Amino acid sequence: MKVSELLRLLQAEHEETAARADSLREQIERLTTALVETEARPAEHAATRKVIDGPTPPDHATAPAETATGTVYQRIMTAFNDHPGKEFRFRDPHEHLGPPTDEPSANVTHSRLGRLVRQGLLEQPGRSHYQKRT
Repeated sequence: MKVSELLRLLQAEHEETAARADSLREQIERLTTALVETEARPAEHAATRKVIDGPTPPDHATAPAETATGTVYQRIMTAFNDHPGKEFRFRDPHEHLGPPTDEPSANVTHSRLGRLVRQGLLEQPGRSHYQKRT
């Protein structure tokens, strides 16, 4: 085999690999877009549900901020108490609570779970995984 033929084969393989990499990048971009759109659907459903349900009756007025925050922590712990021993990804209790699943509110839930770990109520067996401390 001549050197020129070997160089030609290497160049052809390089071009095929570059084309495959470009194709994979395009596929990743399409999948990422589809994932973002799919993850936004629960937030859209929650907003629609609020519109359909209408305003809250006066006897169910919203609680002050501290009480609402306390209630969120109670609801998080209830989710873990209802499933003792189950390991949750951080989005599982977030989805159970029903707030929008956009990044900022998911980060708030993630922070709350971290606080419950530091308080000793939950344990973190893996990155972004939580379960009730036994």
